[in-house]
Amino acid sequence: MTREELCKLKIEPLDTHAMGRVRARLDGIAKPIDGLGQFEKMLVQIAGVQGTADIAAERRAVLVMCADNGIVAEGVTQTSDAVTAAVCENMGRGRSSVNRMAAACGTDVLVTDIGVRRRIAGENIRDRKIRPGTLNFAEGPAMTEQEALAALEEGAAWVRECRDRGYQILGTGEMGIGNTTTAAAVACALLGLPPEEMTGRGAGLSDEGLMRKRAVIARAIGKYRLQEADALRVLAAVGGLDIAGIAGVIIGGALCRIPIVLDGVITAAAALVADRLVPGVRQYLLASHIGREPLCGVLLQELGLRPVICADMALGEGTGAAMLFPLLDMALAVYRLNDSFEQMKIEVYKRYRQQ
Repeated sequence: MTREELCKLKIEPLDTHAMGRVRARLDGIAKPIDGLGQFEKMLVQIAGVQGTADIAAERRAVLVMCADNGIVAEGVTQTSDAVTAAVCENMGRGRSSVNRMAAACGTDVLVTDIGVRRRIAGENIRDRKIRPGTLNFAEGPAMTEQEALAALEEGAAWVRECRDRGYQILGTGEMGIGNTTTAAAVACALLGLPPEEMTGRGAGLSDEGLMRKRAVIARAIGKYRLQEADALRVLAAVGGLDIAGIAGVIIGGALCRIPIVLDGVITAAAALVADRLVPGVRQYLLASHIGREPLCGVLLQELGLRPVICADMALGEGTGAAMLFPLLDMALAVYRLNDSFEQMKIEVYKRYRQQ
């Protein structure tokens, strides 16, 4: 994929006919109008994405992008980047947090090495390594634009593969030590926000470590003049291959008409990149939860997304996305199975205003 080809991509609008049918069905069910709150809006949106009122979400997976980030050399994390490979391999064995949570709700976990520094072993891990980790963006750009484009293309291709395998809805996940730094750098650059206020502690930093992390991001934004840059240049300068790959998944979801569920701040930063690169992809996104990082809420608000889980989580890996699926199952059970007002022979509730 070239920059020019990326710019030519067009996102189709949601299917308003399907959305209207789902909205009418929900209003006709014997329950209070908008009684399921945000979940009703999610069901309507999913219908618009899939183009049918027969919403399908049984065949689903969390797509986890794994990559290392050279910026860890600046002391912005509590652990070394060796943890990325260890957790990635553990995911491949089905033993990480996201595997446990996904298994509890009938969800697959599909893992891709898109840029882990070390060679990864495991038959359940897709090897799509663009390069063995990004460079230290304090010293030079994290990657080339061509590498960022390759990661975007890989993410989009993965969604096409999932569509062909029958998946109906996908969650996003990541693993990459240092990626709260890259996510904060990307988001602050694109939104014009001060890193001193928006950068959090990630997996856990001392006050000194947090100050260092914020300073590294602020210097890089100034060094590369990212306040004036487009999303692709920002991504290449201070982003990560995991973020680029997830952005590709999000673009692929919109092109393939598959709903994409975001996890936390990393995937939200990737969503912002994707929507800046290909305007309109936000219509195809669902927000699972609002994470602990200060930027998470800001990013979701910028994208016009409302999360339904507020649990102060900071687990990563796609665990928040996995947690949304059983909640959607419950909402779908009401949508599909509940009796209507007519069936129960009771007076229909009137809608006086949109909630």
